[in-house]
Amino acid sequence: MAMRGWWLGLVTGLAVTPAVAESPWQGSVGAGVLVTPEYLGSDDFRTRAWPSLELRYGDAFYFNPREGLGWDAIREGNWVVSPYLGYTFGRDSRGELAAFEEVDGGATLGLRVSYDQGPWRYSLSGESAVSGDINGSEWQARATWRAPLDERTFVTLGPSVSYSSESWTRAIFGVSAQDSARSGVAAYEPGSGYLRYGLSGTISYALTPAWSLTALAGVTYLTGDAADSPIVDDLGDALQPVAGAFVSYRF
Repeated sequence: MAMRGWWLGLVTGLAVTPAVAESPWQGSVGAGVLVTPEYLGSDDFRTRAWPSLELRYGDAFYFNPREGLGWDAIREGNWVVSPYLGYTFGRDSRGELAAFEEVDGGATLGLRVSYDQGPWRYSLSGESAVSGDINGSEWQARATWRAPLDERTFVTLGPSVSYSSESWTRAIFGVSAQDSARSGVAAYEPGSGYLRYGLSGTISYALTPAWSLTALAGVTYLTGDAADSPIVDDLGDALQPVAGAFVSYRF
């Protein structure tokens, strides 16, 4: 679910101990605190309470904030192909952008291909916006290393790279003439898409077989026409860190 609060991907799979249950339903639910930029490209931060949720029905359907509502349509060896329904957050009028018009988020349709090899999971996904004020598409490649440190501690770590199309970039980082007149920020229209590089990790500790505590941290770096936007270059920063802690219950 790219650009849906890009940090949401960290709040996935926080529990470390798999449940043993006869029901086809499995997952985890929890809550915690996140410290994130005010908006994508901001250098101001806000602290917010945030839920975590991961659901899976057998080997067929799943839901989590990073990957959306998906269907594992094809499973062949270590390969999985999943169409999914996602959501992309827009841009709120807050902080330095209080005088800007809001950009409404909306639903996306996407396809993800993933491959598991030992402790590594590789995935490539692409999605297109189908509602809201954002148009175009976004693509993401991700690699995640997952391993236990001991009987109670589990870590994940991995890089990612995303590409947003020109129209997607324009919706989030463009400055219209109206926004410019209200805010005093120079008008700006991105002429191409941009790349966003990321690195994130989590460390989880099992308090009981069902309850776990997870700390997370990550950083992304904006490039191209996104980084050149006055929203980032004048008012914010291309470097976007995030940190948080969650308690979750796996069932």
